[in-house]
Amino acid sequence: MATNSQNNGAAPNPVSGRKLAGAPISWGVCEVPGWGRMLPPERVLAEMASLGLSATEMGPVGYLPPDTEQVRALLVRHGLGLVGAFVPVVLHQPSLDQARAVLDEVMPLMTALGGEVLVAAAVTDAAWSPRVPLEAADWRRLWENLETIREQAAKAGLGLALHPHAGTLVETAEDIDAVLGRGEPDWCLDTGHLAIGGTDPVEFARSHAERIVHVHLKDVDMGLAEQVRSGKLSLVEATRLGLFRALGDGDASIDEVVGELDHHGYERWLVLEQDTTLTGEEPPVGRGPVLDVQRSIDYLATLAPANGGGIPKQ
Repeated sequence: MATNSQNNGAAPNPVSGRKLAGAPISWGVCEVPGWGRMLPPERVLAEMASLGLSATEMGPVGYLPPDTEQVRALLVRHGLGLVGAFVPVVLHQPSLDQARAVLDEVMPLMTALGGEVLVAAAVTDAAWSPRVPLEAADWRRLWENLETIREQAAKAGLGLALHPHAGTLVETAEDIDAVLGRGEPDWCLDTGHLAIGGTDPVEFARSHAERIVHVHLKDVDMGLAEQVRSGKLSLVEATRLGLFRALGDGDASIDEVVGELDHHGYERWLVLEQDTTLTGEEPPVGRGPVLDVQRSIDYLATLAPANGGGIPKQ
């Protein structure tokens, strides 16, 4: 488990009973080409700590310093643990060279700093090109390659969770069914991306509870989500129009998802992810994205205590 043994003056955990982590994408830090301005790690981690968050995901490959000791010092300075890393990987092609290159860069840092899980999105290619149709043989290869990198991660003491994600090859309910036709992986439940892809995140939490090992919490405007699903808007365009909302401000039924997770005894990390794009001038410190993350924390604090409320255990 990633730990936060030295809080170094950071605010206490703002939501008792829940393990809350942050993600740099809530501050506009994203690997998708053309996404927008990326705020520096020092500022992002400092603002996470100011909110009482106890851990962070890694952010895009190359966002944090390449030296393990530099990253360790940065995390210790802000009282944060490292919980996970988002890894966009090509899985439907015969070659795993791209995926292995990403894992070879990420895994040493994760294992050295107590990370827990690699969160894999099945991209078309390293440039995040548009989705391509997959035949049965492609789905079989995707599953086999997913199993191969899962075994590689396990040897390093890391879990691997498949992340249904807008714009990737595992996005829609049909894509999820195609994966399930080969077996059931461990999942990252991302409330926003599931909703964008047409999957009810509440039902997903209910149906796959035993295989959910990581959670990204974000809310969405379903009107904009439907425009992304239909191709009228790109993910970046919709995000700039307000696709992702602070928790409780959108249509992803966050309260019901959290209730389902509580009901099934989920005690792993809840990562606050409100995908944000930043353009123009850098917002002043303490303004901009940090305010929306604070709103999400405030919303979670209104919900029943973890594993003691929400949907009652049977």
